[in-house]
Amino acid sequence: MFGNSFYPLKIGIFSSVGFFLFFLSAFGQGRETMTIAGTGEKGFSSGSPGAQSKLNNPYGITRGPEGSLYICDTENHVVQRLTATGMSPVAGNGKKGYAGDGGAATNASMNEPYEVRFDARGDMFVVERMNHLVRKIEMKTGIISTVAGTGAAGFGGDGGPATKGKFTQPHSIQFDSKGDLFICDIGNNRIRKLETRTGMLTTFLGNGKRTNDAGATPSWDNLTLNGPRAIDFDLEGNMWLALREGNVIWKINPTSKTVEHIAGTGKQGNSGDGGPAEEATLSGPKGIAVGPDGRVYFTDTESHSIRFITIKDHMMDRFAGTGEKGDGPDGDGFKCKLNRPHGIYVDQQGMVYVGDTENNRVRVIIKPATFPSFKPK
Repeated sequence: MFGNSFYPLKIGIFSSVGFFLFFLSAFGQGRETMTIAGTGEKGFSSGSPGAQSKLNNPYGITRGPEGSLYICDTENHVVQRLTATGMSPVAGNGKKGYAGDGGAATNASMNEPYEVRFDARGDMFVVERMNHLVRKIEMKTGIISTVAGTGAAGFGGDGGPATKGKFTQPHSIQFDSKGDLFICDIGNNRIRKLETRTGMLTTFLGNGKRTNDAGATPSWDNLTLNGPRAIDFDLEGNMWLALREGNVIWKINPTSKTVEHIAGTGKQGNSGDGGPAEEATLSGPKGIAVGPDGRVYFTDTESHSIRFITIKDHMMDRFAGTGEKGDGPDGDGFKCKLNRPHGIYVDQQGMVYVGDTENNRVRVIIKPATFPSFKPK
């Protein structure tokens, strides 16, 4: 759910960002972007201040229990922690592979970490797309272990231990209010569920088939998922699902077992801003985040933009990006070009963090009027 709402917010650890926000809240107009990690040059660096560091295709982003920002530095095969003092790996040794369970997470080999989340205990979970699994880092000890998947691609294991289950290129993970972990198993066109209390794996949604009838009213019992890429939960327990190849967004009610088609006609495009979301065209959405302001934000990856849906009336609009591939400039969010953004995270203050993937940057996007009382620490 948005901002991992049970964690204390500590924006002040990013002193430069704090000053930026204070300045904007007092003087700024419109929607503004700022790079907080990455120079734009592909590479790897540790210990450097965020904006002076180098990244290699950043994807998933979240805030941890202590307020730091955690970034999936995907093609460096590490998860980075960003604080006021700089960037440092918390998982992964930078070598592509699958090794290190039972030892320090920083000594482990990973293979394309795509998304990072924290559970209610404050432990970190990472999905590795090309290792076909999910791993856990116990933050008190720094020990890494596999909680779902065998490391081999495939499909199987429902009804048994998740560590014996098989996935194919899982992409997104998120916890529900009960603490169970949901996994977008994109290669199998399913959403799988890890019941954390028992460690058991089941299929939550999807019959394994992939079709393009994304604009139709879905049926729970015979649901086809065309590229289930990203999920998040709202405060009412609804799952919001972005279908990348389907170019739609659905709202799923696990209690009533209903699926509602919210956004996208099913055709690829970049139209419909300012109108009903259901009539808009999307272009490969790969990240989704429910905000505290009654909006669902998503990265419309192939249109190089951030768009949002208002939960109350299901209207669609653009939040940042021009629709054209490019790199900035920072400042006016509507004039800042992006390059295939993937990860997105919205904190309790409504600040929107974006993994601007092929620009090798992490950007924060804000609307100054949201923060009239903010002061940097």
